[in-house]
Amino acid sequence: MRGHSWPILPIMRYSFVAALSLLCSFPAPCQDTAAVGGIEGHVSDSSGAPIAGARVCLVGLERCVETEGDGSFALTNLRTGEYQLQVGVASRPTFVTEQIEVRAGLDDQVEIVAPAIDAIEQAITVSESVYVAPQEVKTSGVLIQGSEIFRAAGALQDVSRYVRSLPGVSIGSEDFRNDIIVRGGSPLENLFIVDNVEIPNINTFANFASAGGITSILDANLIQDVTFLTGGYPAPFVNRLSSVLQIAQKEGSREEFGGRATVGFAGAGVVLDGPIKKQRGSWIVSARRSFLDLFTNDVGFGGVPKVYTFSGKALYDLSPKDRIWGVNISGVDSIRLGLTEDSDLTALDIRYQGWRSASGFNWQHLFGSQGVGLLGITHSEARVESTVKDLLKNGIPDPSLPVDDVIANGAVTFQDNSREGETTLKYDLTWFGAALGKLQAGGNFKIFNINYDTRSPLGYDGPFTVQPDVNPIFLQKDFTAYQTGAYLQASRNLSSRLNLTWGGRLDHYQFLQQARFSPRAGLSYRLTDKLSWRASYGQYFQQPFFLFLAAYPQNRNLVPIRSEHFVTGFSYVASPSLRVTLEGYRKTYKDYPVSTDFPTLSLANVG
Repeated sequence: MRGHSWPILPIMRYSFVAALSLLCSFPAPCQDTAAVGGIEGHVSDSSGAPIAGARVCLVGLERCVETEGDGSFALTNLRTGEYQLQVGVASRPTFVTEQIEVRAGLDDQVEIVAPAIDAIEQAITVSESVYVAPQEVKTSGVLIQGSEIFRAAGALQDVSRYVRSLPGVSIGSEDFRNDIIVRGGSPLENLFIVDNVEIPNINTFANFASAGGITSILDANLIQDVTFLTGGYPAPFVNRLSSVLQIAQKEGSREEFGGRATVGFAGAGVVLDGPIKKQRGSWIVSARRSFLDLFTNDVGFGGVPKVYTFSGKALYDLSPKDRIWGVNISGVDSIRLGLTEDSDLTALDIRYQGWRSASGFNWQHLFGSQGVGLLGITHSEARVESTVKDLLKNGIPDPSLPVDDVIANGAVTFQDNSREGETTLKYDLTWFGAALGKLQAGGNFKIFNINYDTRSPLGYDGPFTVQPDVNPIFLQKDFTAYQTGAYLQASRNLSSRLNLTWGGRLDHYQFLQQARFSPRAGLSYRLTDKLSWRASYGQYFQQPFFLFLAAYPQNRNLVPIRSEHFVTGFSYVASPSLRVTLEGYRKTYKDYPVSTDFPTLSLANVG
């Protein structure tokens, strides 16, 4: 904010809500940071009695397990893709199931029924797959299928607009933006991850220090599923105060080349996909362009936005234990509002052009059935160029002047030519051991390259200024900053009904010369086969955005903002496709920056 510093004030924000949600699929939040999934289930006979000692193997792989006394089995650390199970029961023929799809970070739960020995049709029966949350996720999460985003009225094939209809999410004050406000927080408090690539903003027409936009640059045609965490989420994720939105994109076909045309609110385009080298990999790309400017010069507010987006993903299996994939998501947008040859004289001439891109390369290695490691290198870049001219600042121009001369003579009231870049190196390890159960550990190193060139020479007349046309802005900053983090987390069954998750992460913010430790804990207790009680706790820290820190020297004294989550509730599984959840939460904030000149203005209300 112009002329206003953001000191550390003992401001705390509280919220408490009890929410009832009916979900048409199991909430399956938190795609595993190692990008693997699993298959778990039960084997029983035609009468429903569990079969102990049955041998369940992955067809084509040397991975087998035996069912427990209750007929249960679990195959973990499976790469995404389709698998068949070979089930062997004593004194019976061996059966092979149909294809079962494994998704990143989700456990595919199936029920396998072996036929009676004297049955006429000797065919195995496998229930429809149900995706369930990994054991470290206790509360406040939802799995969204990509097809649901298409069907939702008002979502406009935009994942951000879709999640605004979920429990605990509020709609921003401006309907044309897709800001996400989670449980009383700010749009700036949400983490976006696409195929293990962190993206500061997934939207078009997005300025720095903002998280929303007009529509998503992601093509819903490429979205396989979305996991949305709104409280008490685990330690592996880089700290954000309110939520994690994690998106898994589809893989291309490994069989043949294909393509199709697409049309939606964001524009028209094409999706192409195909195999790589003898079905060892695949690729898929989407390219779109908005089309409103082809039909009109004005959509109701003086101009027409132009948007170009591109999404691509390529995956390749180096060996049965090693897989690599790359991702790129890019968007270019522009708009011009103001005087034209065919319009009446307007006060302002506004020109905006933005460009943002995120790319990532990941290498996944399986350590047999014991663990999996994931190395990721990502880079995101954003640039904004905008100019605002006041055509009436120096008086009404001569009507005989050409339009270009009128615009050229206008007084520049605002000009921005800035960029932000973020490079991340991270490693995540998941290991299964007898003592600690499921162990997760990892770390990340971030480099931020910032270049701000913003000026408003005539000052600004706004709701928080004492006088109009005062406090001119001249911001020119070019710097590099760093951030490091590490986490450790363990999940294990304390009994057949009780599961405990505990851990924490440590983050160091070089620009602020501050470090913070964030503890996490969660419990789940299965009261009956269908009813369970769950609870989670966590502290979360987030550095204020660099734009606010760079604007005024005194803001270097700010500290990371803290939020504290307490979540508890009950979950009832009514059927494989219906789950009823009742949750209550308490969320507190501390060290939120507030303007010294206007104490009612918090940084939470700026983004």
